[in-house]
Amino acid sequence: MEYIDSISVPWDIEAVVPTIILPTSTDRPFMQANTIASSLQELRDKHIIPVFVKDNEPVISHTDFIEATQRAVEKVFSHQQILQPSVRLSHPVMGRIPDAKHKPAIELAEHEKTLYYERMAFVIEVPSYTAVIGGNTLSLTIGGVKAYNLDNLYNKKGADEHFKVFIGFQNKVCTNLCVWTDGYQADLKVNSIGSLKACINTLIENYNPNYHLQQMEQLTQYSLTEQQFAQVIGRCRMYQHLPNHLRSEIPAMMMGDTQIGAICKDFYRDESFSKNEDGSIDLWRLYNLFTGANKSSYIDSFLDRSVNAYAFVEQLRWALERKQRSWYLN
Repeated sequence: MEYIDSISVPWDIEAVVPTIILPTSTDRPFMQANTIASSLQELRDKHIIPVFVKDNEPVISHTDFIEATQRAVEKVFSHQQILQPSVRLSHPVMGRIPDAKHKPAIELAEHEKTLYYERMAFVIEVPSYTAVIGGNTLSLTIGGVKAYNLDNLYNKKGADEHFKVFIGFQNKVCTNLCVWTDGYQADLKVNSIGSLKACINTLIENYNPNYHLQQMEQLTQYSLTEQQFAQVIGRCRMYQHLPNHLRSEIPAMMMGDTQIGAICKDFYRDESFSKNEDGSIDLWRLYNLFTGANKSSYIDSFLDRSVNAYAFVEQLRWALERKQRSWYLN
């Protein structure tokens, strides 16, 4: 594993890099599926904020969530470059002001329309904290997911609001996100913006990026033959149809048929992560096939599948290292 710009430092030591606020974190989508691109400015200026029905108090908005994460990142990485958030949205909720309630939709003026999106995902990149694994440059990335459908908006202010937050790395070759359990909170429940900020700070400060990088570096040292890859893929397809009592005894595979099909195609065709001439593929490239296929997941399953992709490939590495049988790999 190669570190760039001598930033292979302990997590509590600040790298000497001037603070620079740069453009958006990526000019390519970190996820696709049914999402659209947006920006923090657009969310702030054009989207309404949902409220709790019983007292008309506002929920923690998408803007609040992103800005709280930004402040936490700026606090921890005060001497490093921090890019602007890259935002993806899905599930629009459209409405209109009362004065326009009888107008046909085609006649609505812009100021008569209201809009917010039920689901939102974002990433914030710290491009000065980088490493190289398998010839791919990775940069530190922090982000989260918010889905209002998980909240009970028929309650009063003070009820739990649900968030997902992560810190990990983004592969600059393909914008794939590398996330694992130590850098992920899957169901963060808070009832105030202060609690949300505190939880994000704790996640970032407790994360050990060097250990995460070392774990991913190990994936480059193990390979599957084409026959083993075929067996793994076949078992991944079978997993979704196993009876529950059998599935509970096997490491989870959260990718659906669409993602598994994309992995098969990219095994032969991907410019960066396809098989070798002899048909073999190392686990680092296999992992990136999984994280690449995950970009077609919807917002609500995107981060959970990201974490599952690493856990799945890691258990393959464990089986290969110890030469022990796995359900996915003999």
